[in-house]
Amino acid sequence: MLQIRIHGRGGQGVVTATELLSMAAFEQGRHAQAFPSFGSERTGAPVVAFCRISDHEIRLREPILAPDVLIVQDPTLLHQVDVFQGLQPDGYVLINSKRSFHDLGLAEIEQRFRRERLTTVPATEIALKHLGRPLPNAVLLGGFAALSGLITLDAVAHAIHHKFSGKVAEANIAAAAEAYAFVQRELEELSHAQAG
Repeated sequence: MLQIRIHGRGGQGVVTATELLSMAAFEQGRHAQAFPSFGSERTGAPVVAFCRISDHEIRLREPILAPDVLIVQDPTLLHQVDVFQGLQPDGYVLINSKRSFHDLGLAEIEQRFRRERLTTVPATEIALKHLGRPLPNAVLLGGFAALSGLITLDAVAHAIHHKFSGKVAEANIAAAAEAYAFVQRELEELSHAQAG
């Protein structure tokens, strides 16, 4: 079972991100579950949402304490909340930022985890370009598809079409595709650097 935890702030579409992710997994013939964890529900307050993906029926219902995947929609949370708590040793981390892990003060995380499973993507900037609004959720799902290979970009696009319609859906799909391409380039550069 793949366990995903998404951290963000109220108003950034954190809950929608887990719903889209579960729909994408379902599109690929897998079982999926998505649910939020609310404290204060005001805009800007820290929010956590969870997604489980499995080839078998999912019976667990509790919050995810030992995630295989962390997606951080708001980098201001990195030094306010222990977003890395419980992350599995071979886990994936995707952060919404144009800065590197090192520049974000996360060099220790880079050393502790597999470098090819850690990346950043400027999701807010990509969202602004395509949507005109700083909503990084669908963008990050495109980036996650490229980083992990655990879901396909087509499945993400199908989930976006299921949730949204018209220009909103098309803009989100274009933003997710740009993030997918961005992360693919990052991984190729890392692969060349490690080989050289």
